[in-house]
Amino acid sequence: MALEVEFAVKKDVLIIRLNGELDHHTAEQLRTQAEQKIAESEIKHLLFNLEGLSFMDSSGLGVMLGRYKQISQWGGRMMVCAISPSIHRLFELSGMFKIIQLAETEDEALDALGVA
Repeated sequence: MALEVEFAVKKDVLIIRLNGELDHHTAEQLRTQAEQKIAESEIKHLLFNLEGLSFMDSSGLGVMLGRYKQISQWGGRMMVCAISPSIHRLFELSGMFKIIQLAETEDEALDALGVA
């Protein structure tokens, strides 16, 4: 299954909605697209909505970690929301929740990032 990526900007937050599978076949595509959107938009924070994500491997974690480093060097925050139990476990085991905040819904995450 391929990966569908949807981008949206609300104030200074780039929202990246993922649908499908984020693995070594699709990770490079996401990394390139996300870097481009971050460069062309005046954003401070990142929000990954993983509601439609059915699978993720370590390549996907690497892309997310890279975006975290990119956004945090400018003092921004990164959050994930709407995460499935299997992907939640992957984040837990990898220690990603030590640096990336989790929200139940996109609205909750946007509120936490200061976008009403």
